[in-house]
Amino acid sequence: MKKLLLFIISLGILAGCSFSGETAATYIQAKRLATNLEAPWSIASDGERFFISERGGAIVRVEKNGKTIREKVRLSDPLSNAAEAGLLGFVLHDDFHESRLAYAYYTYNSDGSPVNRIVTLKYDGEDWEETEILLDGIESGPVHHGGRLALSPEGVLFATIGDGAAPENAQDPNSFNGKIVKLQENGSFTTVSLGHRNPQGLAWNAESDLYSSEHGQSANDEVNKIEQGGNYGWPVIEGHEGREGMISPLLTSGTNETWAPSGITFHNGLLYVAALRGEAILVINPETMEVEEKIEGYGRIRDIHSDGESLYFISNNTDGRGSPSESDDVLYKFVNIKKIADERR
Repeated sequence: MKKLLLFIISLGILAGCSFSGETAATYIQAKRLATNLEAPWSIASDGERFFISERGGAIVRVEKNGKTIREKVRLSDPLSNAAEAGLLGFVLHDDFHESRLAYAYYTYNSDGSPVNRIVTLKYDGEDWEETEILLDGIESGPVHHGGRLALSPEGVLFATIGDGAAPENAQDPNSFNGKIVKLQENGSFTTVSLGHRNPQGLAWNAESDLYSSEHGQSANDEVNKIEQGGNYGWPVIEGHEGREGMISPLLTSGTNETWAPSGITFHNGLLYVAALRGEAILVINPETMEVEEKIEGYGRIRDIHSDGESLYFISNNTDGRGSPSESDDVLYKFVNIKKIADERR
């Protein structure tokens, strides 16, 4: 695997890109759309503006002209100060322009212990207010809250829930922990899969197949194709280990590398994975399940978003585990990124 250093002249940023294959070079330019974000977690867009959730409990609105406004979020309970906790997943309702509704996933304290909750928020054009609790009592722990929210192609809300640092709960069908769930607007929910450690990414491909990213214990981070009722093994198996009745991942980081994958998205037929500990965006060919490229040079990456035309991502260097620069954290837009398949024609 070759490693190239790419100078992005328009930004004055030095970014690294490593990849395998026969291409000579891939030139990638990223434009800053918003700076000085504070531990951002999720990217959402109504097609005109971006809304970025911050763990501290705000939503940052980013206008087309680059103006950023930090908006208040009024929740029914204060946020937990546990590690990795706060306002996490955030996604706009599919009829947001009419309903002004969004969904959020956050961690609060109950009797001194962290608990996760999924709620509906109403937007008044300036601030957000919790209007309905969709799922509550999701016990958590000092870490591993999960937290990703995403809408399926049919508009159904899905959520990833971590094991709360209690691995045995991932195999307990009576516990929310270590599960991927889907929620209906009538308040009902269904467990989609179990046996997860700390899943933080959800995305559907063009055929409506669901994929998820998941943090391994110390390495063996995973990308999984999610099947209804599937058991993904944690903590009984990890990495490429197998056990009857359990599903091994399509791809792992292996025992010698850690990605700490978070948000994921499909774009032009490729799967893009935001990596925190790996400090990269992994570009995965879903046909071979190989990492074709690593886009580096931005530090920790928390989420990545495709609007069908362009790719956007947020760095996460201010979460207490990175090395922030004066402008961190940042919402970026790729302005020149080539599809690998096109390069190999």
